[in-house]
Amino acid sequence: MPIEEGFRGQRLVVVPRPVVSDALRKPVTRRLLVTDVGYYPDALDHQMSRPRGTNETIVMVCAAGTGWARIGDTTHRVGSQQAIVIPRGVPHSYGSDESHPWTIWWAHITGTDAQELVEGMEVTAARPVLRVRTMERAVALLDEIVTNLERDQTPARLMAASGAAWKLLTQLAVDCLLPAPEDPLQRAMNYLSDRLDGSVRVPELARLVGVSPTHLTSLFRRATGGGVLAHHTALRMARARQLLDTTDATIAEVARDVGYHDPFYFSRHFRRRHGMSPSAFRARDS
Repeated sequence: MPIEEGFRGQRLVVVPRPVVSDALRKPVTRRLLVTDVGYYPDALDHQMSRPRGTNETIVMVCAAGTGWARIGDTTHRVGSQQAIVIPRGVPHSYGSDESHPWTIWWAHITGTDAQELVEGMEVTAARPVLRVRTMERAVALLDEIVTNLERDQTPARLMAASGAAWKLLTQLAVDCLLPAPEDPLQRAMNYLSDRLDGSVRVPELARLVGVSPTHLTSLFRRATGGGVLAHHTALRMARARQLLDTTDATIAEVARDVGYHDPFYFSRHFRRRHGMSPSAFRARDS
């Protein structure tokens, strides 16, 4: 018989709806609020069906085992190291695998900023499953939410839970944007990080990682907001700031270290990016 709760070792908190209504009128929690949260270990026979969806966005993180979720006309498998995000108002059902029941942490989240955070994860009803690259961190944040709300649902605890939920959703978004270790984008980023003292040609880098220059540029724009050379310049300038802050190297020496053979050109480039010369940057805190 399908069950919603009753798993050995489970944790479950449902914030009373009058408290939810009040919190959604207050600063901070009106932007992001956890209304329900829980932990279901080894959840054999766990099933849920909501033909009309919910008023909140549902985030489920699968820490072990497997399960499934049917959203619209599509059924998705959900396994360990994955999360599923179900947007508000979307009809759905989900359940645990009979042979390898899942262990899940889950939360219902609402507020004025919830939709933007979901969009940051680039999930839709058609593509709701995400990989979780830092599972320990995701679980720790969900545990923090549960622990706060288990104690009480005072405004302070609700705000603490909101902060942890914000970190969770942004972490899931970052996990989507950052490439896997063997991904062409990650290999290209590693290459750029190792070559701060020289120039890089996009076609050569694309050939090295096995994609076209156009595709590589597209990958960088999605992950960083800029192109390949813009990312390389940002890395070089970060290294320059570090050297200016932590060493006594001359401006010319710093310039050479980050691949600028002409210190005057480096200084002009640095000023354009930071609004001050390298010398002024170094002297700003003295």
